[in-house]
Amino acid sequence: MPTSKKPISFFVHHQGRGHARRAMAIIRHFSEDRPVSVMTADPSLFDGFERAIDVIALPNMIGAAVPTQALYDQPTPSVMHCVPMGVVEMRQTMRRILDHLDDIDAGLFVIDVSAELALLSRIASVPAVSIRMHGDRNDPGHLGAYEASVAMLAPFDERLEQADYPAHLREKTFYSGGLCTTAAAVPSREEARRRLGLDPDREIVVALTGGGGAGTPYAPLTVAARAAPETLFITIGPLHLEGHETDFANLVNAGWVDNVVEYLAASDIVLASAGDNTVHEIAMLRRPYIVAPEWRYFNEQQRKAERLSELSAAVNMPAWPGDFAGWQAVLEKARGLDVEKLATLYEADAAERAARWLEATVDGLWEGAPTAAAMSANAVNASIERA
Repeated sequence: MPTSKKPISFFVHHQGRGHARRAMAIIRHFSEDRPVSVMTADPSLFDGFERAIDVIALPNMIGAAVPTQALYDQPTPSVMHCVPMGVVEMRQTMRRILDHLDDIDAGLFVIDVSAELALLSRIASVPAVSIRMHGDRNDPGHLGAYEASVAMLAPFDERLEQADYPAHLREKTFYSGGLCTTAAAVPSREEARRRLGLDPDREIVVALTGGGGAGTPYAPLTVAARAAPETLFITIGPLHLEGHETDFANLVNAGWVDNVVEYLAASDIVLASAGDNTVHEIAMLRRPYIVAPEWRYFNEQQRKAERLSELSAAVNMPAWPGDFAGWQAVLEKARGLDVEKLATLYEADAAERAARWLEATVDGLWEGAPTAAAMSANAVNASIERA
């Protein structure tokens, strides 16, 4: 069915699955007649997505070679982060993005995430919304991207905002509330343990790692297992092994599982990194949270973990304890958390709120603009008049 609504296009970074899942969670709530497209270097992330969208494959620039040492030696401008010279894949990516935005006459470009693309979008005269992330991002590149965007979308509660985020940029940021992309039904603690065949009474700590990092450090968990022998530790996701670990009966590696929510629901405490969806998934489940921030560019997870700790919503564990007393202290702090402080950071309708705001933003920007048909008619009339 023809529509006069301006198209919304997304750029989705393909590192991990979080960016893609967030995009799908939001797109599900768009109006059925809103044209939507996604540009990504890994189209398979959107396999099976039920919403009708166009997925445009981009070249994978990660690890692309710079052809000469002289090009490699060129300094990076302060307003940019990653712009190597002479890389064919980068040129093709930028051209493909601009061609697509032009072909569909995009009304809004949602960028998750790239500071350079926000600048490119402004230069190309396409309104952009940048997805916000935590971290030390007061550098010229990020500030330039935020200022080049018509607005920012923060998929978290405003209380999680950093104190050093500039006030004038905070005013142009929409806070959706804690956005969790998990759609699976959440069983009770008792039901989850029954399904998984776990002791209904034993304290269980689930250590969770997603696909965007190096894996859960296993050696420190062997110390945790000895420090709390009555507690069962279960790891989900990849492990980082150093080769000298000794296994213990109360430390079990479940590996990659499809029923992550069941394991989290079965837990008494969750130990996990500070990924956006992870934070809000644990908040949704109302579990005491030990946050172990992983290394990310611009200290993204460290800054988020600090805010969670300042709100008394989690125990910040910036370094993995190497001794019994350290683990016992961390576990005791987690047991004493008021889980409601974390739970209030989750919003069940955050994705819907984000979708409504994005649609209102694009409609507001283009309200009163002539339609393509009218512009075409005007061009024809002008041509006739010149003749």
